[in-house]
Amino acid sequence: MNEAIQVLIAQRFSDHLDVFGQTMEQMEVISDIAERCRAALTAGQKILFCGNGGSAADAQHLAAELIGRFQKERRSLAAVALTTDTSILTAVANDYGYEEVFARQVEGLGRSGDVLIGISTSGNSKNVVKAVEKARDIGMHTIAFTGEGGGKLSSLCDITLAVPSKVTARIQEMHILVGHIICELVEEDYGNADDK
Repeated sequence: MNEAIQVLIAQRFSDHLDVFGQTMEQMEVISDIAERCRAALTAGQKILFCGNGGSAADAQHLAAELIGRFQKERRSLAAVALTTDTSILTAVANDYGYEEVFARQVEGLGRSGDVLIGISTSGNSKNVVKAVEKARDIGMHTIAFTGEGGGKLSSLCDITLAVPSKVTARIQEMHILVGHIICELVEEDYGNADDK
């Protein structure tokens, strides 16, 4: 292996571990997010996810873990990624502007007591911010997954997980790890497929 390549690979692992260690200090925040999601699902509410690019992939990934299963065989849990319907996304973007693609769906699908998880590494994605604002108007619980500082979302959301990094890749790595932890904590309420 080329020495320069070896150094780069080792450095990225080291960077990951540094951010991982700092993110572990937010265990209370992670627990609070899981509890908010668990309580909503127990009450018959749903969780909506949104984000752009890699964060859109995370939104879809986490919704799939809840609708399908994460580790346990249990009933399907109500989760929707607002990033997946190309007809909605393109129609709303064309008719109202891209900033409205998630807010419009929140308005149609969201109900008081539901949870919106907005994923944005900067915390400033305009369409995610607008979705959170609409969710707050409806009476939904709002949660942000962001990077260092939290951006605009941190002041708008009930709970913010701000990964202590400005590097998009490191932030996204922590977002999916934390998302998996939350899925596992939520699943603790469900023993098998017959549980209600």
